[in-house]
Formats: sequence, C-alpha cells, structure tokens
Amino acid sequence: MTSEPVPTLGVEEEFFLVDPDDGAVREAASRVLPAAVAAVGGLVSGEFSEYQVEGKTPPCSDGAGLLARIARVRAALSAAAGAEGLRIVASGTPVLGVADPVPVRADPRYDAGVRAYRGLQESFVFSALQTHVAVPGREAAVLVGNHLRPWLPTLVAIAANSPFRAGRDSGYASWRAVALAQWPIAGPPPFFRDAADHDRLVARLLDSGAALDEHNLFWDVRPCDRLGTVEIRVMDANAGPAETVAFALLARALVMDAVERVGRGDPGPIIEDAWLRAAYWRGARDGWTGQGIDQRSGRPVPAARMAGRLLELVRPGLEARGEWRWVAAVLGRLAREGGGAGRQRAAFARDRRLRDVVDDLAARTTTAPGFATYSSVPGAVLTRTARPLPEPPAPRTT
Repeated sequence: MTSEPVPTLGVEEEFFLVDPDDGAVREAASRVLPAAVAAVGGLVSGEFSEYQVEGKTPPCSDGAGLLARIARVRAALSAAAGAEGLRIVASGTPVLGVADPVPVRADPRYDAGVRAYRGLQESFVFSALQTHVAVPGREAAVLVGNHLRPWLPTLVAIAANSPFRAGRDSGYASWRAVALAQWPIAGPPPFFRDAADHDRLVARLLDSGAALDEHNLFWDVRPCDRLGTVEIRVMDANAGPAETVAFALLARALVMDAVERVGRGDPGPIIEDAWLRAAYWRGARDGWTGQGIDQRSGRPVPAARMAGRLLELVRPGLEARGEWRWVAAVLGRLAREGGGAGRQRAAFARDRRLRDVVDDLAARTTTAPGFATYSSVPGAVLTRTARPLPEPPAPRTT
C-alpha cells in the first residue's frame, strides 16, 4: 500500500419499523421521521416504503469515529420509533413479510419508479448497508468497480442477513440479493474500460427506460459524483453495529487496494457475467455456512476460506491502520455463528416462533455498541479480544 492519506468513509443503513407486540412491520415512517430529524438533522431520511427509515453518517476517518456516529443515529431513530410505540430492526428483509403492494412514501421519484417497474416495485421492501469511500476522481471511482467485481459474491455471503421472506425460511442466506436480481439495473456493475465507457452505457440505459436517472442505477458498486465517493451497496443491513463497522472497514480496504492498482494502470480482471451471476447466487444461497465459488478455479470452496482470502488481500491496508486483527475477529465470530442469517435461524429454532427472530434483531440493532467481546481504542486503532478467522491455507502449486 502507498503512504497516501487514508480515505474517509461513511455508511447508510436502512431499518424496518416493527410493532413490539407482534413483530410485524408498520406504515409509520412519516410519523417517526420528524422527531428523528429534530435530533440529528439530515442524518436520517425516509426510504421507498413507509415501513422503513434510513440512517446515515458523515464522513469518518476511522472505525471508532464511525461507530460513535452509527450509535448516535441509531439511538435517534430508536427513540423516535419508540415514541410511536415501535422498534427499529436491521435485516435485509422483513421477517414476517409485508402487504402487497407495499405502501410507497410520497415522493415523485418513487412514483416514477412504480410507473416504470410496475409489479416489480410492488414487493420492493429490502434493507441494505451502503458504504461510501472517498476516491481520487471519477475515473478511479468507475475503475474501482472492475477490481471489486470478483469479491462481490464473497461480500454477499459474509453480510447475508435475510433468510426469511413472507413469514417462512426462503432457503437462502440472503433472499434480498436473489430478489434484487430481477431488476434490469441491479446486481454487479459491468466491466468498464474507463469513465467514458461507463457514461455511454448509462446514457443508453436512460434512453431505454431501464434506468430513470443515474441515482436509479442500483449496481452494487457505483460512482457517487455528488459525494466524490464510490458506493458499495451489495451487503444486507446487519443488526450488530460491530458488523456494520467491520464491513465498512473491509470495503474501504478493498477500495484502497483497487485505487492503488488503478494508479498502476491495471484496469482490473475481466470476469464473465454468467460466472459472476452464478457466484452471486451461491453466496446468497449458502452465506457463511456453505460454499462460495473460487474466482480463480471456478470451483466451490468453503465460504469461510473465501472470506480468509479476502482478508489476506486487504491485510496490508487494514494493518496500516491497526484494523486487521479487529476486523478478522468480527468476521471470525460471524463465521462461527453462521452470520446474520445463522443468527436469525437460531433465534427461530429455539421455539419455532418468528416473533423471536424479530425480538433478537431488534435487541441487536439498538443495543449500545460495547462490541461485546470486542473493545475499541479511541482514535484510529481497533484491537481484538476474540479469535480471528483461521489463516487461509496456502494455494496449491501444480
């Protein structure tokens, strides 16, 4: 890694509003938001459906600062929801399902989406974690996506937190990732030769009506010109603040590695779209507990091994900030628990009640972030007090 300044990062988290009595989502965003806005201003906003609210952080330089801001925003949303007799829940899908069509928030952009995508929008109620990382210019913001594409299925798997749909287990760790694949402008971004190549395709998508505007492109990596960032949107919303911070630090390290490669003139690997879709599907189905697809051999390998390889790739950048061992510890705990999807299924398995799943998610979402088995040191340094992932095995030689 170079000695260039470490880029700032920030996150956006989407939450469901649920009734504490039955665990069902409620149409209440318009009632909840005024109190939250009064507390933290523009760091909260509405989402597509009235079932959801969104929290955002300003740009942060380190994990400790990011954690503090996440805690403040979640607390504001939780208090505002509580005043309406509700709780906030971070999960990729609403556990008990929703009405069809979903109640859409009053917004001209959302109305245009309903007209364009019709039946697809009637069940559009998913919650994501979106991470913004500052990048040195728009060309880099576009080309970074080429380097992230091979790792997006692994990010799907490690952040999978949406096994339930319509009140039953979908059989997938991330139903959100599978469902979003129906949209013509969602999923992994294409490979781009340069920013002009990106702009040509976007113009054609706008002309076709498949995209309504550039903000409407739901690719899992996309440049954000307004903020001067690249946005990574592939991961489910996760309940624990520790996971959110770890995923964001991991995303930043991936972007830093990609920016360095772009600076050396490396445009990134060309990955076949069909292979990438297959790897997405496998990551969404299996999550932590099954198999990912090795981008080198194309063969299934344990998802935890793919996570280990990802950690090793970005280890120099994480170690330079004192973050590697802490991020590895958080991921190690997720591997042992089966990730967010494993936690949801474990909560259900105790008494086979979906209400217990919602209660567990709500508690994790709003618990003060003491990191449980983890500790944070003021400033940029994060230390671990739990075991990291096992070291990935050395690749075979032939």
